[in-house]
This record gives sequence, structure tokens and C-alpha cells, in this order.
Amino acid sequence: MVNEDPSQQEHDGTPAQEPALRADPSASIHPSVSVHPSVSAHPSVSIHPSVSAYPSSSAHPSTLAQPGGLANPSSSCPEDLSVIKVSRRRWVVVLLFSFYSMCNAFQWIQYGSINNIFMKFYGVSAFAIDWLSMCYMLTYIPLLLPVAWLLEKFGLRTIALTGSALNCLGAWVKLGSVKPHLFPVTVLGQVICSVAQVFILGMPSRIASVWFGADEVSTACSIAVFGNQLGIAVGFLVPPVLVPNIEDRDKLAHHIGIMFYIVAGVAALLFILVIIVFREKPKHPPSRAQSLSYALASPDASYLSSIVRLFKNLNFVLLVITYGLNAGAFYALSTLLNRMVILHYPGEEVNAGRIGLTIVIAGMLGAVISGIWLDRSKTYKETTLVVYIMTVVGMVVYTLTLNLGYLWVVFITAGTMGFFMTGYLPLGFEFAVELTYPESEGISSGLLNVSAQVFGIIFTISQGQIIDNYGTMPGNIFLCVFLTLGAALTAFIRADLRRQKANKEAPENKLQEEEEEEESNASKAPTTVSEEHL
Repeated sequence: MVNEDPSQQEHDGTPAQEPALRADPSASIHPSVSVHPSVSAHPSVSIHPSVSAYPSSSAHPSTLAQPGGLANPSSSCPEDLSVIKVSRRRWVVVLLFSFYSMCNAFQWIQYGSINNIFMKFYGVSAFAIDWLSMCYMLTYIPLLLPVAWLLEKFGLRTIALTGSALNCLGAWVKLGSVKPHLFPVTVLGQVICSVAQVFILGMPSRIASVWFGADEVSTACSIAVFGNQLGIAVGFLVPPVLVPNIEDRDKLAHHIGIMFYIVAGVAALLFILVIIVFREKPKHPPSRAQSLSYALASPDASYLSSIVRLFKNLNFVLLVITYGLNAGAFYALSTLLNRMVILHYPGEEVNAGRIGLTIVIAGMLGAVISGIWLDRSKTYKETTLVVYIMTVVGMVVYTLTLNLGYLWVVFITAGTMGFFMTGYLPLGFEFAVELTYPESEGISSGLLNVSAQVFGIIFTISQGQIIDNYGTMPGNIFLCVFLTLGAALTAFIRADLRRQKANKEAPENKLQEEEEEEESNASKAPTTVSEEHL
């Protein structure tokens, strides 16, 4: 299609072509010739010299139609921005990201899923083991803005290399902590992995926008988030199997060492693959919105001013709060799940891990379904609100059934809750991009994650104390109250879908409408041309 501004003659001063058509004796008077200058006399010949009629041809980037008089693309974007084309490499990129995100998420939950075993091995309190999970949340808060700045300054590839390298380094450091007196070493390795997480969590929506077309972005974002959730699922399933609850500390150290070696080997392999495979961006922008985003990009743009604009966006601020409440509740549940299940079902460490696996697997299914639904319907506000309300319902049912004494009931209710609770996560990312376009996806996603980490720390500490002092039901009711508040606030978010508006304003759509209108009037034009020529 032709990506050319239909009103270009007004901008570049090109004279109208109609008089030239009349004066030229070689002009054809065949009835198929239209008077309008933008209509070619032959399907393969365009009257305006800078416009090609072939779908594969493109206008020069400087003539890219830009609503509101946008500036020309900067010299840092040598690609022809008027060519909208998706790259075949996009699926490899998003899957590779998904895998190293999975490895990092596994390392987050591998301690919490067998909390009681690590307490016994290192001789520390439950609260100390909880901090091995909460350090992921705590590290993210101060490092978000520097890492978001690095993402804008150096791009996706640099951030991907740094995140996967730190994830690999942290995994290898943990190998030096397989003795009971080396708890500080395992803390160091976990802190390094938590820094790696800062380079990972904010990337799904950016990868989706940079590499995927307008009809694929939500699905791609779901796949990117899918990896993180899969890592949590594996983190619930594998540690209870690899590290049995035995009294002999030497044998326990052997089993923990096997788990650490496997994780370190996988992390190293993924780091090598990122070096070989991961690319900054495709040759051509995959969507009209991304093309305009490149055109708007400026090396002189103020990073802090972007953050200020985001916080002036009331809809986005509400989403930041509601996303944090939902994700924070999920982090608290994941961290404390082993403790809650063991209280009601002693000796069921393996089943506690399986319940966590059920929650996350159901959530991954919900995430994928939500992503596909968003790509088809574009009903961001409605979908987000429905999923949030169902999260509250699922949490209430789970709370009421946890202490009934039937594990199979807990599996069902926990899975139902997880389908909506973790299925909400990619919805929040994509809704944020829609509300804040053309601001950086890295910044908007990062602010969502900061909110999630802050609420995650608050909820984990608070619910842990409530469980220790009053039991699991009051602890879960505590989360139900805040999830209800999040659902109520979601109802006040206005669906200002800016990215969708940018995609609908593609000039090729306008040109097609103009050509159809011209064709409808073409039957009258031949008589006029013939008479005047004669």
C-alpha cells in the first residue's frame, strides 16, 4: 500500500496536476482516465512522481504521514518507516525472552516453595527465607528508573544481555552456598538474580510493540509474560521433588546442590543464546503505531518529563494502583503458599508445590486467552474489569475452602483463582500501553511493576504476621479486602485507547477510501475531459 499523506500537495508546495493533464497532447481521452490528480492512468503508473502504486513500494521516510505535524524520523532510525512489515524473527525473540524470564522467576520462588526445608538446612527463621523472595521486590523499586533509562538509551539488546548475564551470575554464585553456614552466600546470589529481574519484568510490552503487528501485540505480550509465570510454576513443582524433606544435612546439601547446578547450567545456555540470537529491532516497523513512535523519538527528549506526563494521566495512575494491588496479592500468596498449606495439611510439601503449580498454569492459560481476546476485540477496559471481579470471587472461594480438609477442593479453587489473578498480569501491561501511547512501554510497564513490588512487600509481611498470629483465614480475608478495592478503582478507569487510534489513522486506509470515492465519480469524468480536449 502507499503510505503517503493525501494532503502532501499542501505541505510540499507541489502544484496541482490537473492543468498539466489537460494541456498535454499526449494525455489519453480513454474513458478510464480520471481527472483527479491522485489517480493514475494505468494501475502500474502513478501521476505524482514520488508516489508508487505498488503495494511493496514506499514513500521516503520524510514524507511519512504524521498526525499533528510530527517531526521527521531522526537519523538514528535509518529504516524506511513507511514500510509496515513484520519480521519472521519475532517469534524466536519473544520465546527466547520468555525462557530466560522463566529461569529468573524459578530462582525467585525456589526457596519459598520449600520454605520449611531451607529453614532447617540453614538454621534460620521463616521470615529470613521469606526475605529471599521479598528481596526481588525490594531491589526492583530503586533500580526501576535507572534501568528504564538504560532501556531508552541503549535499547532492547543491551538490556536483554545484561538481564540474562546477571541471572546466570546469580545462579552460579548460589553454587557456593550448599553448606549450612553459607546462608549469606545464597543471599548474595539471590540479590544478584533480583537485580537481573529489574532488566526483565518491564520488557514484555516493549518487545511486543517493537517486534509484533497491531493484531499480534496482546498475544505476544501474553507469551512474554507467560515465561515468567511458567518459571514460577516450575519453581513450585521441581524443588519439592529434587529436595526431599530429610533430616541428614549432608544428603540435603547434595540434593540442593543438584538443583543449583541444573539452574546454573540452564541460565548459562540461555545467556549464550541471547548473545547469538537476540536483536535490537526488526528492519521495518511492524505496525503504524510503532512507525509513528519511531518518528516521535528524539535523542533530546527528557526522560523525567515522560514520567511527569505519565503521572498526570489519571487513568494510568488508577491502573498503577489497581495493578499493584492484584500483582502484590499474587506475590504474597506465592511466597506464603507453602506455609499456609502445611498448616492445614502437615507433611504435604509436594502437594503444596503442586497447588502453586496449578495456580500458575491456570493463570498462564488465562493470560493467553486474554491476549487472544484483546487482539480480536480491543475491549481493554471491559476485559480488565471482568477479570478483576472474577479474581475477587476466586480469592473469596479459595479462602473459604482452604481449611475444609480436602486437598482436591483446594486444587480446584486455587486453580480457578489463579486463572483470573495471574491472567490479569498481561492485561495490565497492554492496557497501560494503550493509555500512555506514545510514551515508552518500558517506563509504563516499569511503574506498574514498582507498584506490584511495593504492594507485594506490604502484603507479604502483613499477611505473614496475620497468619502467624491469627491463622490463614484472616490473612486471606486481608487480601480479599484490597482486591475488592482494586476492582472498584478499575471501574473508574476511562478506556482512552491511544495506540488503537494511531493504528486506525494509517494513511493507506485514508488513501483507499479516497480512491473508492474517486472511482465512484469516474463515470462522469471521461465526457468532460473529451469535450474540453476536443
